[in-house]
Amino acid sequence: MIRLTHRYDGRRLKTISPFVKIIPYVMTRRSDAHVFSKMMIPTDTINEYIKEKQKEGFKITYLHLFIAVFVRVIAQRPQLNRFIMNSRVYARNRIWISLSIKRTLKDYGEETTVKFTFTGHENIYEVAEIVDKGIAESKPVGTSNNVDKIADRIMSLPNFLVKFLVGTLKQMDKLNILPGFIIEASPFHTTLFFTYLKSIKLDYVYHHIYDFGNTGIFISLGKEKKVPVVEEDEVKIKKVCEMGIAVDERICDGLYFANSLKLMKKYLENPYLLESNLEQIVQDVE
Repeated sequence: MIRLTHRYDGRRLKTISPFVKIIPYVMTRRSDAHVFSKMMIPTDTINEYIKEKQKEGFKITYLHLFIAVFVRVIAQRPQLNRFIMNSRVYARNRIWISLSIKRTLKDYGEETTVKFTFTGHENIYEVAEIVDKGIAESKPVGTSNNVDKIADRIMSLPNFLVKFLVGTLKQMDKLNILPGFIIEASPFHTTLFFTYLKSIKLDYVYHHIYDFGNTGIFISLGKEKKVPVVEEDEVKIKKVCEMGIAVDERICDGLYFANSLKLMKKYLENPYLLESNLEQIVQDVE
């Protein structure tokens, strides 16, 4: 069987330790390798920052801020941008973030996905521009993005052909011959899948990671709420948002992930750090 060593969306890592190499053979599916974590985020600083930016004429939202944090942390912590395909470890060659959106906030409103592409150098203003442009192009009722068009063409076929075609695409993915235009469009081939539940006033969830594609991280951001928080041995009522995080544990070890969460917390506590461009991106050289 022919198997290409190069993929459209990444390069295989060959010099990593034997233990890291063997783990995907033990846990062959992403659903085997789920690790869940919750992060509580005080929102007073975030709210003050957003209000300040709005007074300055910049429409920065929670969505912009959190995606900017994700992009910055992934750029500095490249193991978060690894993925597993056919039990092999790859380093992704760009930062992709997928987002599900409803075209109308109604039970039967159309749902679609938007996939944003980043280099990792972007500041928060540039991230906001990319996010707003992507949503504006996909959100109007009646529009069709690449995801919608591909799904529509596939689902126009008889059921047995749909099953055959999807199975063929999965096999092509394993062999590293899935066409680039499908990977570009697919929301499942992404660094991080984000569900913005705060926008519909729902609490966070722990969302599963899809076995199809190569997503390694799924994060949901819940609604803002008041909770008791212990500060200096005193219980205070604080406004917080909580994030439910699901990670494919095969992409990095626990210490690496923990330090990545600490870096994420640093940016959330001081969003001004996101206003400058990231000059140097750490490369995954293993």
